[in-house]
Amino acid sequence: MKQPTKPIKLFLVDDDALFLKALELEFRNHADFEIQTFSTGEACLNNLETLPDVIILDYHLDSIVSGAMNGLDTLDQIKIVHPEIPVIILSSQDSIEVAIQCMHHKSYDYVVKSETAFFRLQKIITTIFSYIKLEKELDWYVKRM
Repeated sequence: MKQPTKPIKLFLVDDDALFLKALELEFRNHADFEIQTFSTGEACLNNLETLPDVIILDYHLDSIVSGAMNGLDTLDQIKIVHPEIPVIILSSQDSIEVAIQCMHHKSYDYVVKSETAFFRLQKIITTIFSYIKLEKELDWYVKRM
C-alpha cells in the first residue's frame, strides 16, 4: 500500500492582499498544500521555525508598513537561517536585471506577476520536488556502494 504523502508546506509572502488571497485560493484549489500567508518579510521570518517546504516571496514587499523589509532583504535572512529552503521571487517588474539580482541573492527562481504566474509557480514547485526526490535516490545509491 502506498504511503499517504504529506501536504507541501507553502509560505506565500506578499503585501498586495488581493494578489496574495488569489494566489492562496489557486494553490488550495489545485493541490494539497498547507499554506501560511504573510504580508511582511518580518512575519515570514518570525515563522520560519515551522520549516516550510517552499516560500514564494514578493520582490518589493515594503508598501504596507513603512520601513518594512523588502523581498531581497527577507530572502537574505531566510538563506542565513535556512539555506536549504527554496525561495521563489515574485515581482511585477519584468526585468532581466531584477531577475539576475534575485538569483545572486540565491533565489531558486524568479516569476513575473501575470495571469500565468500561478501555472509557472506550480511547474517550478513540481521541479523542486522532482529534484529533491532524485537527490534522495542518488544519496541512497551512493550509500549502498
